[in-house]
Amino acid sequence: MSISILTRVSTRTLPEERVTTTRRWPVVLAAAVVLVAVVVRLTGTKVGFLDVPAVQAWTTVFVAIVIQATPFLVFGVMVSALIAVLVPPSFFTYALPRNQALAVPVASLAGAVLPGCECASVPIARRLVSRGVPPAAALAFLLSAPAINPIVIVATAVAFPGRPEMVLARLVASVAVSMTVGFIWIKLGRPAWTMVKQRPESVGRTRLERFAYETRHDFLQAGGFLVIGAMAAAALNVLVPQSILTSIASSPWLSVLALGLLAVLLAVCSEADAFIAASLTSFSPTAQLAFMVVGPMVDVKLIAMQAGTFGRAFALRFAPLVFVTGMVATAVVGLVLL
Repeated sequence: MSISILTRVSTRTLPEERVTTTRRWPVVLAAAVVLVAVVVRLTGTKVGFLDVPAVQAWTTVFVAIVIQATPFLVFGVMVSALIAVLVPPSFFTYALPRNQALAVPVASLAGAVLPGCECASVPIARRLVSRGVPPAAALAFLLSAPAINPIVIVATAVAFPGRPEMVLARLVASVAVSMTVGFIWIKLGRPAWTMVKQRPESVGRTRLERFAYETRHDFLQAGGFLVIGAMAAAALNVLVPQSILTSIASSPWLSVLALGLLAVLLAVCSEADAFIAASLTSFSPTAQLAFMVVGPMVDVKLIAMQAGTFGRAFALRFAPLVFVTGMVATAVVGLVLL
């Protein structure tokens, strides 16, 4: 009888182990690519095809994105693990209004108090959904946190000295996008699109052990897709000719769309995107605003991370919705404030 019970228990744990194992392949691939790229870039090693200028440009952009985003991803998964260990699920039922229409603006404005980039917000949003927060409110927080947190606001003010209207425009447009997407998700979103797999609660472990377990799990899951997204962003950086972007800058409205798309392709961290936007002096202020509003909310690495966290069905609907909403909000705010 005891052998039978042990066998059944062991059999029930196998699917979870298989899921964990299959999700590690992006991490193994990422670790190999990162190791090779970093060694080549730091040592100046000349290795066959790696000497090709396009490949060198790819490795430079790829390493820059990964190194830039990793600290914020670690910060995000640590905050996510702290929520899992220290905050009881019942807390969120009291902290957020039960009415989703009220929870969305509250969650959107809550993003202003949490320093972090877009990579950090994905695991935190996943944790909020798993703790019972309405998906629309969690997604509003996911969009606003990397766009309006204090570090980003200060960075924008430094990048555009003497132009407070750019800071105000970024703040207003970003909050408008996060709230609008949240309200749309209340009406059109389906629970299956944000289904988060529940992991069994750790029993018999100390809080420190649970914190280490949750941090390791979220980092392995999100880190692999971050690297895959960075690989795609680096490839697009190399493949899109700069001459095409320069010719587009001459058209006011086309330039807004171009910088919105460029933000998706470049996948720059929200703490640094204001400096890149400020350097694009041939584009209009509204186009520069589009780069700063769209980038922290939807880019190639974020799409990969969101697909890995919530599933492809979610990413296929969420990314276009956020991009279109971001472009419309940018155009309206740009006309009024810039």
